[in-house]
Amino acid sequence: MPPLAPSVLFVNAHYHPDVASTGQHLTDLAEYLAAEGYRVSVLTSRARYVAGRVEAPERQERNGVQITRLRATTFGRGSHLGRLADYSSFYVQVLLRLLFGPRQDGVVLLTTPPLLSVVGRLARLLRGQPYAIWSMDLHPDAEFAAGMLDRRRLLGRLLEWANATGYRGADFVVDLGPYMKRRLLDKGVSAARTETVHVWSRLDEIEPTPRDANPLLDELGLRGRFVVMYSGNAGIVHDFTHVLEAMRRLRDDRRIYFLFVGGGPQRPAIERYAREHRLENFAYRDYVPRDQLRHSLAAADAHLITLRAPFAGIAVPGKLYGIMASGRPAVFVGPTRSESAEAIREARCGVVIDPDADPRPAESLARVLSDWADDPTPARRLGAAGREVFLVRYERVPNCRAFESVIRRTWGTPVPATDAHTLAYGSPATASPSPPSHDSVRGTAPGAVPEDSTA
Repeated sequence: MPPLAPSVLFVNAHYHPDVASTGQHLTDLAEYLAAEGYRVSVLTSRARYVAGRVEAPERQERNGVQITRLRATTFGRGSHLGRLADYSSFYVQVLLRLLFGPRQDGVVLLTTPPLLSVVGRLARLLRGQPYAIWSMDLHPDAEFAAGMLDRRRLLGRLLEWANATGYRGADFVVDLGPYMKRRLLDKGVSAARTETVHVWSRLDEIEPTPRDANPLLDELGLRGRFVVMYSGNAGIVHDFTHVLEAMRRLRDDRRIYFLFVGGGPQRPAIERYAREHRLENFAYRDYVPRDQLRHSLAAADAHLITLRAPFAGIAVPGKLYGIMASGRPAVFVGPTRSESAEAIREARCGVVIDPDADPRPAESLARVLSDWADDPTPARRLGAAGREVFLVRYERVPNCRAFESVIRRTWGTPVPATDAHTLAYGSPATASPSPPSHDSVRGTAPGAVPEDSTA
């Protein structure tokens, strides 16, 4: 009889069919592990990322993954009090499950809601439950950077201590790049317990669809326009100051059209700016379903990414990998010393504009877009270069495989891969390019990790 596969429980507020990025990546990884022979379960919330409740059953098995959707409160993101209530109800239910539910070989906690690491630490102290952290972003670092909390005050110091204690008690912590890793090491996390695994996009979902074959352009009436897209969440970590100024500068250029797709807390301000400055070459559309991303991302000639400088290493915009998969160039407006900027430079798939280094960032952005509208050939070359690097470094299978190797080394070896895995992912020899070197920095100094690239 082969040994039982390790049982792994993932905990995150978002999971399929939610549109949140963390939920999509977790769904990919959980289903990959299930196909590999792991016994995989998920604790998630019934609250939808955008608004309302997830239209899915409380208990479900999907592609080999056992899903439990907890009945946490759903006051929403509109107020601090409502958000705190939602978080608290989720924490309590997760802790009860970890203490009194089936014991797992390992529990992987994500970072939505914040401070789930504390729940993991309590479960280990009270029950000896092994746990790890997949650090999609850092809290309360994000709240400090946003000015929502003061790290010098008692509450800030208490939250930082609790979060750092949770991270230090984990069997391993998966980070998203060298700048996030340095912040983790500053919290006292052992370098031997940190692992860098990139988030990803999916080869079978996003491809460089030729513009002539993209029906979305006709639906939007954008055939013949140079489309500049911002896709995804417009959150507190993003800075649109210079993007909006560049849009204002280009408002009379009829060749260029700015298309925002998604939502987030900054959406009302962006739409208000467009109205006040009469930007007629602009539209904001809601999130598209995941199965329509191939057409949505490929409808653009160029994509925008932004990040506020204080959030470098705290948040890693995951939208870059979908952009690379679509074969389109990226323009990153944000700090040079960040995962996104270094990934773009390394792949030579776009342009980086650092507002702290460029005295006229809005003018530089407008000039880049105008030049590409004049001659799209350089933009297409950058997009093609990004697609090539995506296939090797930022595709789902090699990164899920890298994550699985961390789990296997830590918590055990699964039974042989099932036929379901062969059908879903192909044979190991042909399914995907060879996995990249995934910065498994056991004992590596923070400045020596390879460059790589949330939100």
